[in-house]
Amino acid sequence: MVPTYIDGIRKVWWDVVNEDQARAVVTEGRGVLGIEFGSTRIKAVLIGDDRTPIASGGFEWASKHENGIWTYDDDAIWAGLKAAYADLVAEVDRRYGVKLERLAALGISGMMHGYLAFDADGQLLTPFRTWQNTITGEASKALTSLFEYNIPQRWSVAHLYQAVLGREEHVGRIAHLTTLAGYVHWRLSGEQVLGVGEASGMFPIDLGTGGFNERMQQQFDEQVADRRYGWKLADILPRVASAGEAAGRLTPDGAALLDPTGTLRSGVPMAPPEGDAGTGMVATNSVAPRTANVSAGTSVFAMVVLERDLSRVHEEIDLVTTPAGDLVGMAHCNNGTVDLNAWVSLFGEVAQALGTGVDQQTLFGTLYRASLAGEPDGGGMLAYNYLAGEHVVGMESGRPLFTRSASSRFTLANFMRTHLYASLGALRVGLDVLLKDEGVELDAMFAHGGLFRTAGVAQRYLAAAINAPVSVGEVAGEGGAWGMALLARYLVDGEGQALGDYLGEKVFADAAVETLEPDPADVAGFEEFMGRYRAGLVVQRAAIDALEN
Repeated sequence: MVPTYIDGIRKVWWDVVNEDQARAVVTEGRGVLGIEFGSTRIKAVLIGDDRTPIASGGFEWASKHENGIWTYDDDAIWAGLKAAYADLVAEVDRRYGVKLERLAALGISGMMHGYLAFDADGQLLTPFRTWQNTITGEASKALTSLFEYNIPQRWSVAHLYQAVLGREEHVGRIAHLTTLAGYVHWRLSGEQVLGVGEASGMFPIDLGTGGFNERMQQQFDEQVADRRYGWKLADILPRVASAGEAAGRLTPDGAALLDPTGTLRSGVPMAPPEGDAGTGMVATNSVAPRTANVSAGTSVFAMVVLERDLSRVHEEIDLVTTPAGDLVGMAHCNNGTVDLNAWVSLFGEVAQALGTGVDQQTLFGTLYRASLAGEPDGGGMLAYNYLAGEHVVGMESGRPLFTRSASSRFTLANFMRTHLYASLGALRVGLDVLLKDEGVELDAMFAHGGLFRTAGVAQRYLAAAINAPVSVGEVAGEGGAWGMALLARYLVDGEGQALGDYLGEKVFADAAVETLEPDPADVAGFEEFMGRYRAGLVVQRAAIDALEN
């Protein structure tokens, strides 16, 4: 069996877990569970009294492209939820010899944005339209103009309005609109509610009230009034809750859905469901102004907690919130490590064909570290990782590309560095808007996600990309589910303390963090790479126009 990264994370946790204490946490019902639906893995993490993980579980899954839509099957959502939870339960049994029957709290997280519309009977009206889709350009542009507020293509309201413009039959039958995290939470608790950070990826938030912006809701209603749908936007959007607020309890039906064996008891308090961006902020202690984090996996995005509003509307920047409701500038890119992973897998096939097969951890680590011997600019080569469209650079669909000139230095080290740089290229375009155009200042930048699992490689390149120190923590590598578990824990023992203070004092006070300063040669090299990257976008455009998807 090929070891996975989560096996490595488990080993780190288990090396420090006191088994007797963990066993007591489980048997006495003091454990807190966080589950996150990521792009490629559904992850579950159980934490104890000290807020560190004592068990974990996971399930691999993937989106598919059907009829021009990126989606996940509805059945896969529930099969994956049960499998991830069962994997965690099995881990608890193997590790501690006890059954997981009770929880102190529970929280659900998922990929932000997207479109899940239901009728009055709770039936899904269309296949889940994920954040990967770039099919709402007309709606995005129209709503941004109407609201004078950037409405990205991924946002739920952009998908809704695109369906309106397309005169899709189902729109008149919508009774409830939500996101993936909201959908799962609803089925487990019966409550139609979203955490404010997740809600801010559906529709703009009024920072004064902590709820959806009522002026913009009225503008939307007036815009579609002639369609006579029978609903107003406020009727179909979920309730908004901030971190620490009650969001229902696990119902008997919800407990049976999560654990078909009937072992798990119902009545568990549930935290407001949050998006992966919000849980990433929590997992990296990046919820205070002047802090930021980068999450890099299937997608890559930066969350920068702002001290003030931006000076004007920027289409490259989403304005969302932390789970506590503070304003965040989000530079989101649809394409992260998927194309890079494909190249690594190709090299793995080569090794297999040569009879020297290697496990995934060794393969990724070896190739990533090989890039450190590359030239600072990647040897004059260029790559684009656009499997899907990339709004931040104006590309409505994707064509992964690698190109070089006759004078490029074509070595393995340069090749790997070029593709690692490419995974951060579109993000750098978005961050330039915040850090250069708007003059946003940062005190700390944290990194987490699959790209940073090989120590000191992508972390070094991100520091070069932003010309600022970048920190990585021990647990943040699988941080989304852990971040959601922390939010669920905050629900039961936050005691009115501000979320940032709670994290700083009770979670991260003694956390081990490694910080890398930018290397001047890497900074100059990344700038040279970005010059090629921007100039070469015409090649990417030509590929989109010339090649079928």
